[in-house]
Amino acid sequence: MSSKVPPIILNNGVEMPQLGFGVWQVPDDEAERAVATALEAGYRSIDTAAIYGNEEGTGKAIAASDVPREDVFVTTKLWNADHGYDATLRAFDTSLDKLGLEYLDLYLIHWPTPARDDYVDTYKAFEKLLADGRVRAIGVSNFEPEHLKRLIAETSVIPAVDQIELHPQFQQHAGREYHAEQGIATEAWSPLGSGRGLLEVPAIIAIAQKHNRTPAQVVLRWHLQLGNVVIPKSVTPSRIKENIEVFDFSLDTEDLAAISALNEDRRLGPDPSTFNAG
Repeated sequence: MSSKVPPIILNNGVEMPQLGFGVWQVPDDEAERAVATALEAGYRSIDTAAIYGNEEGTGKAIAASDVPREDVFVTTKLWNADHGYDATLRAFDTSLDKLGLEYLDLYLIHWPTPARDDYVDTYKAFEKLLADGRVRAIGVSNFEPEHLKRLIAETSVIPAVDQIELHPQFQQHAGREYHAEQGIATEAWSPLGSGRGLLEVPAIIAIAQKHNRTPAQVVLRWHLQLGNVVIPKSVTPSRIKENIEVFDFSLDTEDLAAISALNEDRRLGPDPSTFNAG
Protein backbone atom coordinates (compact mmCIF):
# COMPACT_ATOMS: atom_id res chain seq x y z
CA MET A 1 0.00 0.00 0.00
CA SER A 2 1.32 3.44 -0.86
CA SER A 3 1.40 6.07 1.85
CA LYS A 4 -1.28 8.69 2.28
CA VAL A 5 0.87 10.74 4.67
CA PRO A 6 2.10 14.12 3.39
CA PRO A 7 5.73 15.06 4.06
CA ILE A 8 7.13 18.09 5.80
CA ILE A 9 10.39 19.53 4.49
CA LEU A 10 13.08 19.69 7.18
CA ASN A 11 15.45 22.66 7.38
CA ASN A 12 18.09 20.81 5.32
CA GLY A 13 15.64 19.94 2.53
CA VAL A 14 15.06 16.32 3.57
CA GLU A 15 11.42 15.17 3.44
CA MET A 16 9.94 13.53 6.56
CA PRO A 17 6.42 12.06 6.75
CA GLN A 18 4.29 14.20 9.06
CA LEU A 19 2.79 11.14 10.73
CA GLY A 20 4.89 8.16 11.75
CA PHE A 21 4.80 5.07 13.92
CA GLY A 22 6.41 5.00 17.37
CA VAL A 23 7.59 1.81 19.09
CA TRP A 24 8.24 3.07 22.62
CA GLN A 25 7.43 0.35 25.19
CA VAL A 26 7.00 -2.29 22.47
CA PRO A 27 9.08 -5.40 23.35
CA ASP A 28 11.59 -6.44 20.69
CA ASP A 29 9.73 -9.64 19.81
CA GLU A 30 6.50 -7.66 19.30
CA ALA A 31 8.16 -4.77 17.45
CA GLU A 32 8.70 -6.80 14.29
CA ARG A 33 4.99 -7.60 13.99
CA ALA A 34 3.84 -4.09 14.95
CA VAL A 35 6.20 -2.35 12.48
CA ALA A 36 5.20 -4.79 9.71
CA THR A 37 1.53 -3.95 10.37
CA ALA A 38 2.33 -0.22 10.30
CA LEU A 39 4.20 -0.47 6.98
CA GLU A 40 1.31 -2.44 5.49
CA ALA A 41 -1.12 0.24 6.69
CA GLY A 42 0.83 2.94 4.86
CA TYR A 43 3.17 4.34 7.53
CA ARG A 44 6.52 5.35 6.05
CA SER A 45 8.22 6.72 9.17
CA ILE A 46 9.34 4.53 12.08
CA ASP A 47 10.61 5.99 15.36
CA THR A 48 12.68 3.89 17.75
CA ALA A 49 15.55 4.48 20.22
CA ALA A 50 18.51 2.58 21.63
CA ILE A 51 16.95 2.51 25.11
CA TYR A 52 13.71 0.97 23.79
CA GLY A 53 15.57 -2.32 23.22
CA ASN A 54 13.66 -3.00 20.01
CA GLU A 55 15.96 -1.79 17.23
CA GLU A 56 16.54 -5.39 16.07
CA GLY A 57 12.83 -6.23 15.76
CA THR A 58 12.20 -2.90 14.06
CA GLY A 59 15.02 -3.53 11.57
CA LYS A 60 13.78 -7.05 10.79
CA ALA A 61 10.34 -5.68 9.85
CA ILE A 62 11.88 -3.04 7.58
CA ALA A 63 14.09 -5.68 5.91
CA ALA A 64 11.18 -8.11 5.41
CA SER A 65 8.82 -5.46 4.04
CA ASP A 66 8.28 -5.01 0.32
CA VAL A 67 8.51 -1.23 0.87
CA PRO A 68 11.88 -0.07 -0.54
CA ARG A 69 14.36 1.11 2.11
CA GLU A 70 14.55 4.60 0.57
CA ASP A 71 10.80 4.98 1.11
CA VAL A 72 11.01 4.36 4.88
CA PHE A 73 12.13 7.22 7.13
CA VAL A 74 13.91 5.63 10.11
CA THR A 75 14.65 7.52 13.34
CA THR A 76 16.56 6.27 16.36
CA LYS A 77 17.97 8.03 19.41
CA LEU A 78 21.21 8.10 21.38
CA TRP A 79 20.79 7.12 25.02
CA ASN A 80 22.08 9.25 27.91
CA ALA A 81 24.87 6.87 28.97
CA ASP A 82 26.47 7.23 25.52
CA HIS A 83 26.92 11.01 25.49
CA GLY A 84 30.34 12.36 24.53
CA TYR A 85 32.01 12.50 21.11
CA ASP A 86 33.63 9.06 20.85
CA ALA A 87 30.92 7.23 22.77
CA THR A 88 28.31 8.71 20.43
CA LEU A 89 30.07 7.40 17.32
CA ARG A 90 30.28 3.91 18.88
CA ALA A 91 26.62 3.99 19.94
CA PHE A 92 25.57 5.03 16.43
CA ASP A 93 27.40 2.02 14.95
CA THR A 94 25.68 -0.27 17.46
CA SER A 95 22.23 1.11 16.62
CA LEU A 96 22.86 0.85 12.88
CA ASP A 97 24.03 -2.78 13.28
CA LYS A 98 20.96 -3.70 15.32
CA LEU A 99 18.68 -2.07 12.77
CA GLY A 100 20.57 -3.78 9.95
CA LEU A 101 20.74 -0.53 7.97
CA GLU A 102 23.39 1.23 5.90
CA TYR A 103 22.29 4.71 7.00
CA LEU A 104 19.75 6.46 9.22
CA ASP A 105 17.27 9.09 8.15
CA LEU A 106 17.21 10.93 11.49
CA TYR A 107 19.37 10.58 14.62
CA LEU A 108 18.30 12.33 17.81
CA ILE A 109 19.96 13.02 21.17
CA HIS A 110 17.32 11.44 23.42
CA TRP A 111 17.68 13.83 26.39
CA PRO A 112 19.96 16.81 27.07
CA THR A 113 20.88 15.44 30.55
CA PRO A 114 22.19 18.88 31.56
CA ALA A 115 23.99 17.60 34.67
CA ARG A 116 26.40 15.71 32.38
CA ASP A 117 27.04 18.93 30.43
CA ASP A 118 28.17 17.10 27.32
CA TYR A 119 25.35 17.45 24.82
CA VAL A 120 27.38 19.94 22.76
CA ASP A 121 30.25 17.43 22.30
CA THR A 122 27.67 14.74 21.59
CA TYR A 123 26.07 16.89 18.90
CA LYS A 124 29.46 17.55 17.30
CA ALA A 125 29.68 13.78 16.72
CA PHE A 126 26.20 13.99 15.16
CA GLU A 127 27.55 16.68 12.81
CA LYS A 128 30.35 14.32 11.75
CA LEU A 129 27.83 11.51 11.06
CA LEU A 130 25.84 13.96 8.94
CA ALA A 131 28.93 15.17 7.05
CA ASP A 132 29.96 11.54 6.42
CA GLY A 133 26.55 10.76 4.90
CA ARG A 134 25.72 8.15 7.50
CA VAL A 135 22.58 10.00 8.55
CA ARG A 136 20.36 12.28 6.45
CA ALA A 137 19.27 14.63 9.25
CA ILE A 138 20.22 15.23 12.87
CA GLY A 139 18.23 16.60 15.76
CA VAL A 140 17.35 16.37 19.40
CA SER A 141 14.62 15.16 21.71
CA ASN A 142 13.37 16.74 24.94
CA PHE A 143 15.51 19.86 24.49
CA GLU A 144 14.08 23.01 26.05
CA PRO A 145 14.71 26.40 24.37
CA GLU A 146 17.61 27.06 26.80
CA HIS A 147 19.37 23.84 25.66
CA LEU A 148 18.71 24.60 22.00
CA LYS A 149 20.07 28.14 22.31
CA ARG A 150 23.36 26.85 23.66
CA LEU A 151 23.56 24.09 21.04
CA ILE A 152 22.93 26.52 18.18
CA ALA A 153 25.50 28.98 19.57
CA GLU A 154 28.26 26.36 19.91
CA THR A 155 27.75 24.15 16.83
CA SER A 156 27.22 24.72 13.12
CA VAL A 157 24.12 22.68 12.16
CA ILE A 158 20.73 23.77 13.48
CA PRO A 159 18.80 20.66 14.61
CA ALA A 160 16.24 19.55 12.02
CA VAL A 161 13.82 18.22 14.65
CA ASP A 162 13.11 18.51 18.37
CA GLN A 163 10.93 15.65 19.58
CA ILE A 164 9.14 16.70 22.77
CA GLU A 165 6.23 15.67 24.94
CA LEU A 166 3.25 17.43 23.38
CA HIS A 167 -0.50 16.83 23.59
CA PRO A 168 -3.62 18.94 24.20
CA GLN A 169 -3.01 19.03 27.97
CA PHE A 170 0.64 20.05 27.48
CA GLN A 171 0.78 22.23 24.39
CA GLN A 172 4.35 23.54 24.67
CA HIS A 173 3.63 27.05 23.31
CA ALA A 174 7.09 28.46 24.14
CA GLY A 175 8.92 25.47 22.71
CA ARG A 176 6.90 25.45 19.50
CA GLU A 177 7.37 29.18 19.06
CA TYR A 178 11.15 28.90 19.48
CA HIS A 179 11.29 25.96 17.06
CA ALA A 180 9.36 27.99 14.47
CA GLU A 181 11.78 30.92 14.83
CA GLN A 182 14.76 28.62 14.25
CA GLY A 183 13.25 26.46 11.50
CA ILE A 184 13.21 23.36 13.71
CA ALA A 185 10.37 20.86 13.15
CA THR A 186 8.38 20.05 16.29
CA GLU A 187 7.72 16.35 16.73
CA ALA A 188 5.27 15.21 19.41
CA TRP A 189 5.82 12.18 21.61
CA SER A 190 2.91 10.91 23.71
CA PRO A 191 0.69 12.75 21.21
CA LEU A 192 -2.40 11.04 22.61
CA GLY A 193 -1.51 11.65 26.27
CA SER A 194 -0.23 8.15 27.06
CA GLY A 195 -3.59 6.69 28.03
CA ARG A 196 -3.96 9.06 30.98
CA GLY A 197 -7.50 10.19 30.30
CA LEU A 198 -7.08 12.69 27.45
CA LEU A 199 -9.24 10.62 25.10
CA GLU A 200 -12.06 10.62 27.68
CA VAL A 201 -12.19 14.42 27.96
CA PRO A 202 -15.77 15.54 27.10
CA ALA A 203 -14.63 18.25 24.66
CA ILE A 204 -12.59 15.70 22.66
CA ILE A 205 -15.45 13.18 22.66
CA ALA A 206 -17.90 15.87 21.46
CA ILE A 207 -15.63 16.83 18.53
CA ALA A 208 -15.17 13.13 17.67
CA GLN A 209 -18.93 12.59 17.57
CA LYS A 210 -19.40 15.71 15.45
CA HIS A 211 -16.98 14.38 12.79
CA ASN A 212 -17.93 10.72 13.23
CA ARG A 213 -14.33 9.95 14.24
CA THR A 214 -12.58 8.48 17.26
CA PRO A 215 -11.13 10.73 19.98
CA ALA A 216 -7.62 9.58 18.98
CA GLN A 217 -8.20 10.60 15.36
CA VAL A 218 -9.37 14.04 16.52
CA VAL A 219 -6.24 14.59 18.63
CA LEU A 220 -3.93 13.43 15.83
CA ARG A 221 -5.72 15.74 13.41
CA TRP A 222 -5.19 18.63 15.86
CA HIS A 223 -1.43 17.94 15.86
CA LEU A 224 -1.30 17.82 12.07
CA GLN A 225 -3.19 21.08 11.68
CA LEU A 226 -0.80 22.76 14.15
CA GLY A 227 2.07 21.60 11.92
CA ASN A 228 3.49 19.07 14.38
CA VAL A 229 5.11 15.83 13.29
CA VAL A 230 3.36 13.09 15.23
CA ILE A 231 4.25 9.46 16.08
CA PRO A 232 1.35 7.57 17.68
CA LYS A 233 2.24 4.15 19.09
CA SER A 234 0.02 1.09 19.21
CA VAL A 235 0.44 -2.67 18.97
CA THR A 236 -3.25 -3.21 18.12
CA PRO A 237 -3.61 -3.68 14.33
CA SER A 238 -7.02 -1.98 14.18
CA ARG A 239 -5.71 1.04 16.07
CA ILE A 240 -2.52 1.21 13.98
CA LYS A 241 -4.77 1.48 10.91
CA GLU A 242 -7.19 3.92 12.57
CA ASN A 243 -4.38 6.31 13.56
CA ILE A 244 -3.34 6.89 9.94
CA GLU A 245 -6.90 7.55 8.72
CA VAL A 246 -6.70 11.24 9.58
CA PHE A 247 -6.07 12.89 6.21
CA ASP A 248 -9.64 12.96 4.91
CA PHE A 249 -11.24 15.36 7.40
CA SER A 250 -10.44 18.70 9.03
CA LEU A 251 -11.13 20.34 12.36
CA ASP A 252 -12.77 23.75 12.13
CA THR A 253 -11.87 26.91 14.04
CA GLU A 254 -14.34 26.07 16.79
CA ASP A 255 -12.86 22.58 17.26
CA LEU A 256 -9.32 23.96 17.39
CA ALA A 257 -10.33 26.58 19.96
CA ALA A 258 -12.00 23.92 22.15
CA ILE A 259 -8.84 21.77 22.09
CA SER A 260 -6.61 24.78 22.67
CA ALA A 261 -8.58 25.47 25.87
CA LEU A 262 -7.57 22.07 27.30
CA ASN A 263 -3.95 23.09 27.92
CA GLU A 264 -2.93 22.59 31.57
CA ASP A 265 0.85 22.80 31.04
CA ARG A 266 0.93 19.40 32.73
CA ARG A 267 3.81 17.06 31.92
CA LEU A 268 3.31 13.31 32.01
CA GLY A 269 6.99 12.51 31.47
CA PRO A 270 10.23 13.69 33.11
CA ASP A 271 11.34 17.33 33.15
CA PRO A 272 14.26 17.66 30.69
CA SER A 273 15.95 20.28 32.89
CA THR A 274 16.38 17.79 35.75
CA PHE A 275 16.25 14.34 34.09
CA ASN A 276 19.73 12.80 34.02
CA ALA A 277 19.05 9.06 34.25
CA GLY A 278 21.09 6.40 32.54
